[in-house]
Amino acid sequence: MNVPVVDPYQGEFPETIEEYLHHGTMKCIAFNRKGTLLAAGCSNGSCIIWDFETRGFVKEFRDKDSTAPITSVSWSRYGHRLLASATDRSLTLWDVSTGEKIARITLQQTPLRASLQPGSPTPSICLACPLSSAPLLVDLNTGSTTVLPVSVSENGIPPAPNPRIKFADGTPPFTPTAATFDKHGDLIYVGNSKGEILIIDSKSIQVHAVVPIPGGSVVKDIVLSRDGQYLLTNSNDRVIRVFRNILPVKGSGEEIRNISNNSNEYGSHYDKLKANGTSCLVLSCEFLDAITKIQWKAPCFSGNGEWIVGASANKGEHRLQIWNQAGRLVKMLEGPKEALIDLAWHPVLPTITTVSVTGYVYIWAKEHVENWSAFAPDFVELEENEEYAEREDEFDLNPREEQAEEVVIDEDADVDIETCEKNTVFSDVEDSVDEICYLPAIPDPDSPNEQPEKCLGSSKLEDSNHSGSPSSMDAVQNGQAIPPASSPMEVDNSTAEDPEEGPNSKRKRRLSVKGLELQQSEKGKKGSTKNKSIGKSTKSSAKKMESANGNSSAFDDEATEDDEINIDS
Repeated sequence: MNVPVVDPYQGEFPETIEEYLHHGTMKCIAFNRKGTLLAAGCSNGSCIIWDFETRGFVKEFRDKDSTAPITSVSWSRYGHRLLASATDRSLTLWDVSTGEKIARITLQQTPLRASLQPGSPTPSICLACPLSSAPLLVDLNTGSTTVLPVSVSENGIPPAPNPRIKFADGTPPFTPTAATFDKHGDLIYVGNSKGEILIIDSKSIQVHAVVPIPGGSVVKDIVLSRDGQYLLTNSNDRVIRVFRNILPVKGSGEEIRNISNNSNEYGSHYDKLKANGTSCLVLSCEFLDAITKIQWKAPCFSGNGEWIVGASANKGEHRLQIWNQAGRLVKMLEGPKEALIDLAWHPVLPTITTVSVTGYVYIWAKEHVENWSAFAPDFVELEENEEYAEREDEFDLNPREEQAEEVVIDEDADVDIETCEKNTVFSDVEDSVDEICYLPAIPDPDSPNEQPEKCLGSSKLEDSNHSGSPSSMDAVQNGQAIPPASSPMEVDNSTAEDPEEGPNSKRKRRLSVKGLELQQSEKGKKGSTKNKSIGKSTKSSAKKMESANGNSSAFDDEATEDDEINIDS
């Protein structure tokens, strides 16, 4: 007898598109540490922040010096700073609370991805992965850069690049490499074009270990889970591989230095680094689509590290596949017919946000199922109608019911309302009192004479199974907002007296209180003089009307008398 395997985590992943966000054309997204805020980079060079719980727009960062599309956004540890990289080779650091620009530097190559060092609450060091150069450690305060090694030779010296192959500016070419910090920023994991993972000390910039990847293909993405226990690589051979981290999450830099100092019994330096790598990472499982052999894009872990999601890199496909740590495919999600360019899994909830090529952010969540027993514990759902046998005294005023046992409550006991229980998801991270979890939403009122320039807002999908984009779905209509009519206080009577002014003329400045009083008094004086002249004219006209009415009435009387005489005759 075959017993079905029950997945203990069944249902802890999203199932359908619940909602979408739209503001301009968004290109990349990132959650803060607790998932309460969602940052997005736009094609016009601005960075915006959404309140993910209310789906409300709360803040926008715009640099007048840069209008190039944003390639990546990264939060600091406690959400005080936001780093944005752009296609104009710039890195911009923002203060989240004040909205001020802290620093902006320009690199020699376009950074595809940049991340702040997670070890400091207000970091100034970031890791940048340029398009055609080795990964860089950048000091945003001074603008200094440190090039990280991307390969090692047999004697431990990085190999020299081919001098014949160079770019126009004289720099040697590099295959785009991927790099990421560990959980506390002590180590840097770098994936190179040889299919290797280099483990580098972030302080001494020294390679302590090398982990060869099966297949030896180019590493396109390298991602660390939020708890620091697993490392993920996405290679050019269409395989996603997950490695288990053997090093301690805290103090990994000191541990790998001890491992490197104790291993001296090897013939070459490269063999020594490979031996050190076996003490750092162990291959756990591999994921691939054996039928379609598709390339993967933007893979990442779930918030608890139990799930791995990967997106199809094919054009015109918005398809996600979710696996568990055992390597089994558990869910396939089909979205609109729009290419996917970025995704992020919520740190706590079973929710995924994806960015399409059209600039929409789709929110994938669990399908909501109504549970009436949550409102009435004795409520039982029935699939079919059943006959109910009514008790004789069931609806009496004083039915015979079992008396519930009285619960003894100590009314004099002290109640602790200050101590907060720690969330198990963030128990390994020190909570900061100054952590930014929410931002006040400041409404931006529209001018009554101007149409809004951008389409801003969030909308819920009425038909979540529809594969079309919001612009093509009949259930979701994104019409232009109608500007509100101007209030009577804003309308000046002088505008009606000037017919030569067109509808596009500027509105006059609103007068002060004293100015309004003087204007009303002057209008009152003018109105009184007009009323006097009008009164005189009305009196004369009334007399004329009375005389005219009298003549007409006399004429009518004569006419009626003549008519009567004619009738009698």
